[in-house]
Amino acid sequence: MESDRDEISYNKAIWPVYLLNGFNSIAFAGIIILMVPLSSLIWPGEDYHALEMGILMTTLLWSSSVSGLFFGRLIDKYSRVKILIIIAFIRSFCMILLGFAIAGQGFITWWYFFSVVLIFGLFAGGSYPAMVSLSNDIVPLKHRSKFFGYFSITGSVFMMFGFLISGSLVQFGLWRYYFIGIGVAVLGSGILFYLIVKEPKRGMQNRELQNVLKDDSIEYDFKMDRKLMKSTMLSRTNTVALIEGIFTNVFMGSLDMIILPYLQTPPHNLSPLITGLFVVVFGVGGRVIGQILLARLSDKVAEKKGIRRIYFIIFSLIGGSITFVLMFFVPIPFLTPVQGADIVLFFSFPVTYMMGVLILCSDAVSSLYGVNQPPVLQEINLPEAQGQIVSWNQFLENIGYGMGPLIAGVFISAFAQNYQVIAIIITVFVIPGIILWVLSLKWYTFDKKKIKEILEDRAQVLETRKTT
Repeated sequence: MESDRDEISYNKAIWPVYLLNGFNSIAFAGIIILMVPLSSLIWPGEDYHALEMGILMTTLLWSSSVSGLFFGRLIDKYSRVKILIIIAFIRSFCMILLGFAIAGQGFITWWYFFSVVLIFGLFAGGSYPAMVSLSNDIVPLKHRSKFFGYFSITGSVFMMFGFLISGSLVQFGLWRYYFIGIGVAVLGSGILFYLIVKEPKRGMQNRELQNVLKDDSIEYDFKMDRKLMKSTMLSRTNTVALIEGIFTNVFMGSLDMIILPYLQTPPHNLSPLITGLFVVVFGVGGRVIGQILLARLSDKVAEKKGIRRIYFIIFSLIGGSITFVLMFFVPIPFLTPVQGADIVLFFSFPVTYMMGVLILCSDAVSSLYGVNQPPVLQEINLPEAQGQIVSWNQFLENIGYGMGPLIAGVFISAFAQNYQVIAIIITVFVIPGIILWVLSLKWYTFDKKKIKEILEDRAQVLETRKTT
């Protein structure tokens, strides 16, 4: 009963975060899902420009990773709520600008998209670190996987419907309305977030600090210095997460850039609408299982032994990569463009459901990574380092994620669209991450204990201020 009250309490305080994340996810999804249609929009009548569209995605991800380092320092010093509303305003403006692009001008149109996407990425880098930092001071530790599950499933559901909506509008030539509508939605959700969510005290959810910080006159105002940064933020478990993120996200960043052309180009020729509907039908089910049911299981299993979250991460990497590769060995039928736009025909094939089950299983298992990695990092870092450590991690992850589309584009061209071979090669990038997380099992407990000792000492310092 107490757990249910805690859940209601933190969700009441932070619920607009879910809405803002949802519309941000649709904005991001629109750029991804429209890679193939945008190529046709920019270069009418030409084959898919895999390399140029891969560069576009890489620019988006790398620009956000670099700007995240700058935002990370601001997040640990200033109001996260104010930072998020500024980011929402710029991201919404960029989406609206995409709606006014002039189609069919070849590289002139491509450079327009490149410029706007670059600005979008530069002001997107602080969004996730700010939200993680907020959750560290609002959400109780025993609910962290559940929170990140809700956070992720909101983004996933919005993204899935973004696939469906964008695919529908593009198919009917209404792509401008998609970009402008999402831009307005991002701005509206950002304003709602700013009006409702209150800036919390830093360290409020750390067990060692909770009692002393209940006093309104006491603020956690400790700052990070180089010595402390070296001993905590560069601990062995943190280092594992930082390095692993590069390799794992090369794999993750390649997924959409491989699966979407595989389905939408000859010989399968699925329309963007059919592709979006297919992903929604099976993907949402997998995300719900992984980001809600398995997230609850993670919190329950790891409540007394946080190290168990690492076992979930390892299982996620292994299971997610295997199911991904298997998708490309399902014999999806060859279709003409007209047949590829026929919903009834596509969903009448038994192999459609075979591949759908693999998508569901892959999404469910892969979700364990996203709901367990953030709580692990939060437990082994100090309150004044939450923004920076997430931005560091995001920087390296986005470097890897941004390389993914570029590498996928190169492989698609080099291997003459042999997607089975490409999928197997891409999966090799998961192996270093698995090895590193296995090694971290030896170091996690020590690193967590170090943070606990530092916070206990600081709680005593804060108590003396209270007495004074």
